[in-house]
Amino acid sequence: MSALTLRLPDDKHARLKSLARRRGTSVNRLIEEMATVAIAEADAEARFALRAERGRGKAARGLALLRKAASSK
Repeated sequence: MSALTLRLPDDKHARLKSLARRRGTSVNRLIEEMATVAIAEADAEARFALRAERGRGKAARGLALLRKAASSK
């Protein structure tokens, strides 16, 4: 595990301590959870961008398939 030094304004640190206390956890654990969420969001954004790129130029075909599926009901 790595150590990280983080510089924050005093008021922000106090608010994080208060938030951690209300959640029944430590500031360290709170920051770790926030980092996990940020990484998950970045991964989801990368997957979305990759799928969007693969679908680029295929909108007309996709819409035609949707119309075909709707008309077969």
